[in-house]
Amino acid sequence: MTDLHYATLIETASALRSRKISPVELTRALLDRIARLDPSLHSYAAVTADLAMQQAKTAESEIAAGKHRGPLHGVPIAVKDLCNTAGIVTAAGMPLHAKHVPDFDATVVKRLADAGAVLLGKLQLTEGAFAKHHPTVPVPQNPWNPDYYAGASSSGSGVATAAGLTFGALGSDTGGSIRYPASANGITGLKPTWGRVSRYGVFAFAPSLDHIGPMTRSAADAGAMLGAIAGLDPNDPTTLAAPVPDYLAVLDKGVRGLRIGIDSAYNETGVDAEIVDALDGVRRLLEGQGATIRKVKLPDHNAVAAAWGDYTGVEAAIVHAATHPARASEYGPSASGTVAGIIDHGRTVTALDLMNHHHARLAFSGALATLFADIDLLLIPTQPLVDFTLAEEAELFTQPDELAAFLRFATPFDMSGSPTLTLPGGFTKKGLPLSFQLVGHHLDEALLVQAGHAYQQATDWHRRHPKL
Repeated sequence: MTDLHYATLIETASALRSRKISPVELTRALLDRIARLDPSLHSYAAVTADLAMQQAKTAESEIAAGKHRGPLHGVPIAVKDLCNTAGIVTAAGMPLHAKHVPDFDATVVKRLADAGAVLLGKLQLTEGAFAKHHPTVPVPQNPWNPDYYAGASSSGSGVATAAGLTFGALGSDTGGSIRYPASANGITGLKPTWGRVSRYGVFAFAPSLDHIGPMTRSAADAGAMLGAIAGLDPNDPTTLAAPVPDYLAVLDKGVRGLRIGIDSAYNETGVDAEIVDALDGVRRLLEGQGATIRKVKLPDHNAVAAAWGDYTGVEAAIVHAATHPARASEYGPSASGTVAGIIDHGRTVTALDLMNHHHARLAFSGALATLFADIDLLLIPTQPLVDFTLAEEAELFTQPDELAAFLRFATPFDMSGSPTLTLPGGFTKKGLPLSFQLVGHHLDEALLVQAGHAYQQATDWHRRHPKL
């Protein structure tokens, strides 16, 4: 395979199953590429070379014997460094936890191993999975241009997948943390329905908002990874009991007859023209493939968007109660966009405020469910801005009003627990990736994969890769 490091996961799985390439050969190639490129990209918090080679050898023996575990068998992947890995440091982007070595695997890590995946390592993230990296942690670099934002908080997951340092990654999303790195790095990110994927053994940021999901090169790849990790988990009582479908079985169904909702005012107000133009191109393509476009009005999202900071602050304060404020000196500075800052803010939120936010969350979720009685998918931007540098990003996250405006296409759908699929949709004039989101009804990830695959069959944005 030419440029095998940039092949999709599905293509790689086919080559492994047909024995055109071996898991051991492929894993060595990826480890060599990581060793060569990651000292400047900083996407990995830890590389698990010995474990990867052991798993690759096992997969090679099983495939040779005709035992096939599915589309992840023998495929090198990586996980965000907030997923527990037995015997391997799991730090959650926090020097405070630099010596934390779990004695068990998170459910998602175990399920990936059971699917035969090869774990290359743990991917870097912002401190505690909020907006900023700890000052002592090297920040993952956008492989398209290191002067520009690489996304938060699943920064390492986005960079490694885009740079050909893994065939897929796990990220987490509490307020856009799968979607922003997917957008910035030109990859595909699937945020599942809340409860679709177990959070057991995953370091929490705000438990009622945290979603774990795949970050990959294609919608089909995301479906393959989701199929391996989704489903009921007795160790996580918030997981949903609904059966897990075969997400790859719907790939050829296309979008003909699907009702896709567009709220032009929501999509275009305060949004950069290049994003608006890209969205219009997506609309025209999907309509040309047979989808029905419906003009809709999104339920008022302002209250839940405004409530998100209070919600996450209170939940983060609970999560960090054992270490903050007792070990506050080991955190980054308390400021807007930092985990210490959001914890400090959370301690100021009153019970009355929080209950008002809870009622707003219920109202928005209910109104959104009503909207989805008339549409199948919602087409929206991932973010309102293009081409912002690291310096501009640092300034953005110090201004609460600007931050809230930036988050408005992400946080409402964490508050509602809705599944979303972020897809590459072009490039800016400066050569940086553009993206868009499809939002689905709860547990409609199969439809998202189906529509995303149809779009990617007609475009090649997901086939564009940074030159490294």
